[in-house]
Amino acid sequence: MKLEIKKIGNSTGLILPKELVGKLNLTQGQWLYVTEVSDGSVRLSPYDPDFEKGMKIADKAMKTYRNALSELAK
Repeated sequence: MKLEIKKIGNSTGLILPKELVGKLNLTQGQWLYVTEVSDGSVRLSPYDPDFEKGMKIADKAMKTYRNALSELAK
């Protein structure tokens, strides 16, 4: 897919085709995250990779301290 960079007001931006917005399940006002890939390209995605890392850490902690968290929940 080829997108043209356009002037939008005083800014520069991309207009995403309806099909791409639907495929990524995006809505207006939602953020896209840019991740640099080792081959020099960039990846746009609707999820935050830092949030994903944090959730993995939280999941590991919850498994490690499952019994203590269960007691605290009572």
